[in-house]
Amino acid sequence: MEGAAGGQRALLRQVLGWRVAAAVTWSVLLLPLCTAAFIVLSGLDPFHPVRWISKSFSDLYTSYVIFCIFLMSVVIIVISIFNVEFYAVVPSIPCSRLALIGKIIHPQQVIHSFVHAIMGMLVAWCATVMTKGRFQFLAVSCTPSESLEDAVPQMCLNEYHLFFLLSGAFLGYSYSLFFLINNMNYLPFPIIQQYKYLRFRRSLPLLIKHSCVESLYFVRNFCVTYYFFGYIPKVWICTTMGLHTDSKLHPLDTLSGLLDLSLFYHTWLSGVFLLMTWYIAWLLFKIYATESHHFPIQPTFAQETDQCLPKILNSNPPLLVKFLALQDLMLLAQYSPVRRQEVFSLSQPGGHPHNWTAISRECLSLLSDLTQRLIAQQEAAAANGRAKPPVGELKVPPQTPGAAGIEDTSFQSQRSNIVLRASMSPLVKPSLMPVKTSPGSDVGSPFSSPALSYKMGAVDVKSPWHGTVQSPHVTRRGPKLWTSVSDQQMNGSHHEPSPVLSAARTGSEAVQPKFIYTWLQNKQEQIKNFLSKRALIMYFFSKHPEASIQAVFCDAQMHIWALEGLSHLVAASFTEDQFGVVQTTLPAILNTLLTLQEVVDRHFKLPHVSSKPPRISGSLVDTSYKTLRFALRASLKTALYRITTVFGEHLNAVQVSTEHKKRLQQFLDYKE
Repeated sequence: MEGAAGGQRALLRQVLGWRVAAAVTWSVLLLPLCTAAFIVLSGLDPFHPVRWISKSFSDLYTSYVIFCIFLMSVVIIVISIFNVEFYAVVPSIPCSRLALIGKIIHPQQVIHSFVHAIMGMLVAWCATVMTKGRFQFLAVSCTPSESLEDAVPQMCLNEYHLFFLLSGAFLGYSYSLFFLINNMNYLPFPIIQQYKYLRFRRSLPLLIKHSCVESLYFVRNFCVTYYFFGYIPKVWICTTMGLHTDSKLHPLDTLSGLLDLSLFYHTWLSGVFLLMTWYIAWLLFKIYATESHHFPIQPTFAQETDQCLPKILNSNPPLLVKFLALQDLMLLAQYSPVRRQEVFSLSQPGGHPHNWTAISRECLSLLSDLTQRLIAQQEAAAANGRAKPPVGELKVPPQTPGAAGIEDTSFQSQRSNIVLRASMSPLVKPSLMPVKTSPGSDVGSPFSSPALSYKMGAVDVKSPWHGTVQSPHVTRRGPKLWTSVSDQQMNGSHHEPSPVLSAARTGSEAVQPKFIYTWLQNKQEQIKNFLSKRALIMYFFSKHPEASIQAVFCDAQMHIWALEGLSHLVAASFTEDQFGVVQTTLPAILNTLLTLQEVVDRHFKLPHVSSKPPRISGSLVDTSYKTLRFALRASLKTALYRITTVFGEHLNAVQVSTEHKKRLQQFLDYKE
């Protein structure tokens, strides 16, 4: 276990290490250009342009500017480290307001916000040093207003400098907060592969615009905050450092002090400078991290086995590596005939299609998992619209102890359908659900395998349903906390005591819930019913339908790549598969795709589900994850048309169910 985890970390470092180093290097190299632009704009003097430009360029070579560039380079490195630690290829979508609050107060997010506030204060300090003038120092000499000519000068607090520092901390915290709320740690993979320079150049105008507008809103919010609470840090600094206040100047926590246009401009400009440098680091990391990676199909040396595409797909690597592997599968299936031949090749010696088997098995597993997830979501949506019947009203027909064995023997050829009827939602037709079963396996029978039970949602040994008969003829039962004695008598599972079963019964009675557990469960339901009638409680606990739907499809990008890669490989196999390795799994592929299409179609017919994708505005904040379900539906239909167009009438010879034959005929007739 430790060796596998170490190998995965090594693979992640190999894939991601150079990308992070390149992104940080370019971020630091672009920092002097941003600093030069800030110095030029901070000394804006349009009435004396020659003096303005010459003074700005002379300041670029001063020692304090060079020191500030070095300090901000350290800040960029720290920000890049947090970008690497907090990135995600699957967005985290809170389904309720309470979940969002929980994310904000999570310890990791608190550390993220605190560090960004400190880094923002450092950037603001560098901005005050480079701006010079009245913003440069925290303490300045002043004289009391009632002092005489021989009065001794005193050290007073420079509130402008304090205003700058606090604004930097506020902007840093706001950046961290919006980074979380807008899912800016999400790494969207490009649909069309482009050069990194072209992607950066295309995003640069959006970055500048977003930084300017966001800095304007942040500074506005900070001015309002400073107006109400600005006296607290001011009094604390004066008391701690023994400074006085200059009564000749207007305090900045008043309307007259905040209406200083020069102060507002320089604060806004420093905010733009902070956001631009941080967004550039984030944008470069996003561009480098989502660049396609070439994984070999077959290892050249024995040490490279763990780095091959089939091995990575069938293992449990970090999500970024898994996404890059599926992206590489989609690209090779679409554009690389040479690598496709490696997928279709046979092993020597033995002549087994290990590469195709591993790739197709993982793709089908991903699509089947998505199908099961959608079925569960549709079940939950259907259950919300009807009342749950009491447990005592549902009757279960009795069965003899040998019924399971007789049924397993009689219907061995239809075992997948039996499994389906026993565990599947009534929202999906049993004949359309592909199930991978092994000979002699059946969910709920003594011969079922753990893998099949897990795939089909079967209960474990500790579950209250363990030991009950799982048969397609059993009436659908309501949820139970445990199995009572009367239930055992009702379904025919109660027998006379025997020496063999006495020890097992004693162990099962030891784990049965006690009366206190029943009482606690009832109290919990009463508390839930009481709180559900309170408007303020429901405001935080109620789930947003659209967010819940987005959460179901949050990782649909890898399913889209699995669809495209699998369909392109199947279509190419019509002319390139010399050994016919794809034909053996073609029925399973068609069953999986057609079943998923039916489940997706049913999903879009649910209430609160929009059938049209929302309009995505051109912004730096990526919201493409909100339209992944529409992209999945389009990719699924395209994949089926891709296969039916190539194979044509040959698909009539493929063994699929009657419902699937009708659906395939619609694709063949271009009527779907």
